[in-house]
Amino acid sequence: MLLLRVGVLAAIGVAWFVSGGLHAATKRPPAIEPDLRIVQATLAPESYVASSGSLDLIVEIDLPTYLDAQLVLEVSSLISSPSKRSMRFLSIRQPLTVPSPKTDDHLTVTLTWDGKDQHAQVVGAGRYTYEVQAKLLAVGEKGPRTFMRSWPKRGTIEIK
Repeated sequence: MLLLRVGVLAAIGVAWFVSGGLHAATKRPPAIEPDLRIVQATLAPESYVASSGSLDLIVEIDLPTYLDAQLVLEVSSLISSPSKRSMRFLSIRQPLTVPSPKTDDHLTVTLTWDGKDQHAQVVGAGRYTYEVQAKLLAVGEKGPRTFMRSWPKRGTIEIK
């Protein structure tokens, strides 16, 4: 009798394990893109030498149609070398003015990189990657808090 119970419990356990048990993969619905979007990120100049001046990362942002007057836009970028030893974080924050319904909801923000790494040393030649992200921050009693985030936009910079 005991062997029969153990056999039945083992069969139930095997069936539960095969069906996925507690760790069964649940199908997630497709991710919905946030209303704050980075439309485009372009580099100027296209051909860049780190010791010859600055590089502009021009970010075009699509704002949501519903905005509160107390929002701050933060646009940030992390520029890094393939080895991840040379990195630079760029960021800009600006209060957001609510556009009228007749105006375009696009906004252009420029991040300027001086061609230096986190140690203020001019970076060497090579291919660097960047990741840009935009955030809307709600200003409250305890300071700004993230209200909405865009999906990141990634690209490469060829340093000569």
